[in-house]
Amino acid sequence: MIRFLKGLILLPIAIVVVLLAVANRQPVTVSFDPFSQGAPAFSLTVPLYALAFAAVALGILIGGCGAWLGQEPNRRERRLRGREIDRLRAESDRLRNAASLDRPAALPAPAGRA
Repeated sequence: MIRFLKGLILLPIAIVVVLLAVANRQPVTVSFDPFSQGAPAFSLTVPLYALAFAAVALGILIGGCGAWLGQEPNRRERRLRGREIDRLRAESDRLRNAASLDRPAALPAPAGRA
């Protein structure tokens, strides 16, 4: 069922992406030189769809980094909780072992009953 839903969502997206790439094959010049308009020193000629895909990929990368950095307090809290759980587990095991060593092998018979 999940595979079907993924296909139902991703297939139209893939078709739109391919149509966008086919319809926008014209080369565009991207200039990285804000001072020279006629013959920029730093320029790149790429198809328009490649520029759009690069912008989307860069946005995804920056957004992912931002989300990862924003989750730092949660990751720190999980690390601290994990260390505390490990410490409490070790203490529990140590106390359980100490209690089993102190306990007699069998319970004594009640006194005064015959």
